[in-house]
Amino acid sequence: MTATTIELRQPTGTAATPPPDRRRWWALAVLALAQFLVVLDASIVNIAIPSIGTDLGLSPAALTWVITAYVLPFGSLLLLGGRLADRHGHRRLFLAGIAGFTAASVIAGLAPTGEVLLVARALQGASAALLAPASLALVTRLFTTESDRAKALGIWGAVAGIGSAAGVLLGGVLTAAFGWQAVFFVNVPVGILVLATIPVLVRADAATARGRLDLPGAALVTSALVALVSALSAAEPFGFGHPLVLGLLAASAVLFAALVVVERRSDDPLVPVALFANRGVLAGNLVMLLVGAAMVALFFALSVYLQDAMGFDALTAGLSQLPLAGALVVAAGAVAPAITRFGLRPVLAASLVVVAGGLGWLAAAPVDADFALHLLAPTVLIGLGLGGAFVSTTQLAVQGVAGGEAGAAGGLVNTSLQIGGAVGMATLPAIGAAITTALLDGGADAAAASVTGFSAVFAGAGALALAAAAITLLLRDRR
Repeated sequence: MTATTIELRQPTGTAATPPPDRRRWWALAVLALAQFLVVLDASIVNIAIPSIGTDLGLSPAALTWVITAYVLPFGSLLLLGGRLADRHGHRRLFLAGIAGFTAASVIAGLAPTGEVLLVARALQGASAALLAPASLALVTRLFTTESDRAKALGIWGAVAGIGSAAGVLLGGVLTAAFGWQAVFFVNVPVGILVLATIPVLVRADAATARGRLDLPGAALVTSALVALVSALSAAEPFGFGHPLVLGLLAASAVLFAALVVVERRSDDPLVPVALFANRGVLAGNLVMLLVGAAMVALFFALSVYLQDAMGFDALTAGLSQLPLAGALVVAAGAVAPAITRFGLRPVLAASLVVVAGGLGWLAAAPVDADFALHLLAPTVLIGLGLGGAFVSTTQLAVQGVAGGEAGAAGGLVNTSLQIGGAVGMATLPAIGAAITTALLDGGADAAAASVTGFSAVFAGAGALALAAAAITLLLRDRR
């Protein structure tokens, strides 16, 4: 069976296609700002967590849910959000998502108890699941020419990496200056700005007339992802061999298998099977899954490494990641011309190899590491690679997708990023911790054992980047 490529279709009619809207670049800036908030909120609370626990009386176990309560509904509801955007209009769902996200941020900042905060975080995640795929669909609708779309997707795709890199820095600055509530209140003026400007900058798109919404598919994909994330969360305290973890993994596998069966039989599936016939969509999502796993584990391990091994305080550790974020921005801006000249897949593969090289360099840092040589230089290299990788992967994952499926494709690639991050957080740091423990039990020096564990995390992330590069080059459309 040959793969089919779904091409971007423009509406037909007697009238000529209108010229591109001059306001589209301003619209892109606002859409990218909203996407920045969505990604930022997965990491900005990390440094604020100790203060939250003290003020709201949350136990260490409950504090982990300040992050999980956001990521879990975000990742599990993205596909449903994408399909709802395709059915009811991308602008309408985007505005609903940003309104819900802003309101939930106010509730989180004012939360008097831990329970209220966790509910607000869940509402933030659910709202993010509406606006993230809708925003990507709006970008693909606003920019129709190949060159403009490449530039636009470059800007939009770079936001994910920049938001993750900026989370630690902004979280430290805001918490130190204004308290933990500020990491939530910072979303409010931005959300109001987006709500006020998008109706002016982006024309409403018509809702797609369809039959029944695929509620069985939505229930199965949500349940499968909840079971998977729960299993990964339980693996850290109990180990992967624990009956609870094994049972949740088995349940997730069964639910995913049932999802495939249901989606094949559905008249209007939540995840159209035809999307995966497009090798670009398939490859883009596999790459995003691996990049997400490598990136989330990297930023977590790097933040802890800088504080534990290098002795930096939280704010200094965040500031030390500014060169990485700057390199990411530079690469994201330069990658569009490179894609035009050399092709999408070669640029993506080269970017991933650069990421792997930087991670390998970082993994080789000794106990008495020099910041400039062993940390600054490799993290700048990683930033350059991530900038190119995020832009190229996002473009690959939506390339050739029909306008009516743009929301589903956007939800799918965002889901891959979130689930990849969950997998990376559950596996790579656990491997590093196990290595450190084994070395300590064998009588090794504490500092050397700790650095060796961090090196294992960085090396594992590099291996994921190389695997993603291989998928990019091998998983091509059959001619």
